[in-house]
Order: sequence, then C-alpha cells, then structure tokens
Amino acid sequence: MIENLGVINLWTYIIGVVFITLIPGPNSIFVLTSSAKQGVREGYKAAFGVFLGDATLIFLAFIGVASLVRTSPLFFSVIKYAGAAYLFYLGSKIIYTTLIKRENHAANDVPKVSREHTFRKAFLLSLTNPKTIIFYVSFFVQFVSPDYPNTAVPFFILGSILEAFSMAYLSLLIFSGATLASMLRQRHTLAKLSNGCIGTLFLAFGLKLALAS
Repeated sequence: MIENLGVINLWTYIIGVVFITLIPGPNSIFVLTSSAKQGVREGYKAAFGVFLGDATLIFLAFIGVASLVRTSPLFFSVIKYAGAAYLFYLGSKIIYTTLIKRENHAANDVPKVSREHTFRKAFLLSLTNPKTIIFYVSFFVQFVSPDYPNTAVPFFILGSILEAFSMAYLSLLIFSGATLASMLRQRHTLAKLSNGCIGTLFLAFGLKLALAS
C-alpha cells in the first residue's frame, strides 16, 4: 500500500530511523537536561524546538538546499562554525553557572539550567548543523521510488515517520529527566557533577562539529 505513495523498503527505513534516533547528540542531551532541571513542560518546549528544527531541515533538504550546502564550501563553513559556536556558548554557560556562579550561593541551592528561551535554543541547536541537511536528502532518497511523479509525497511520509519516532524518544527522555531531577535534588554534589558533565558534552559536540570536514 505504501509503495503506491512512492515509498519503498519501508521496514528497512524504519530500522534505520530507530538507530538514527537512538544515537546520542546535542539535541537529545539538551532535551534531557531541560526536563531534568526545569520539569516536563520545559522538556517538551525543548522537544518541540528540536521537532521544528528537524522539520525545517527536512524541508530544506527537499527543496534542494542540501545541494547548495554540498557545493558551496563557504556556505557550509558559515553554518558549521555558527553551530559550533552556539554549542560552545551553551556548554560554557552551563559550566559557568554550575561551577563558578553557584559557588557564592547557599549549599542547598541546586544548579539549574535557565528557563529562558528553551524553545528557541533547541530550535537553533537543531538548525545549525549543515551535515544534517545533506544526511536527510542522502538517506531519504534511498527510500523514494524513482518512478513516482511527485517526490513531495514520499518525502513527507518519510519525514513524518522520522519525526514521530524522534518525538516518542524525546518524550521518553523527558520523563526520564524528570525522574532524574527528583534524585538530584537530594544529592547536590551529584547535581553539580552532572551539570558539569553536560556542559563538557556540549563543548565536545561543538569541537567535533568545528573540526568536521
């Protein structure tokens, strides 16, 4: 039935999507952090930011921006370094808030990630990775029938499946984060350590993106 809509090898695609979704990255780490430190509501703000960012990248891949990113080294570099800088900014801010700024606070003051602009931060985090656009078009094209007259239909179906799996996984992270938060509130040293590790992860993701060819 799905073949009539231009999608081929659906179950192979779904298996690939599951593995892709489970790979840890800055998006999932940010969603987990937001829910752990600010609750389920902020976690879903982050998740919807990632959702919209990914949807935008899928649309850009469909209309051909992936070709521009691939063929224009300058355009690719601008987006790549902007993304790396943003990851460095998030990581540095978390580490500063956790290890430096909080030193002057009371011992029972649990480190928190700012509530400000959670959705916007997650959206920018998802959007500032040029390799993702190229990946989407390279991955999707393998499951689109070359004989189907309107590629927008299979692209929409494949994108919807990917987003559904992504949101289900992020929801799991959100409620896991909320559970983790209740544990960390009773263990202040562990809370500071986890925040420091998360900040370091963002710095590492930024370094990896900056050094990627």
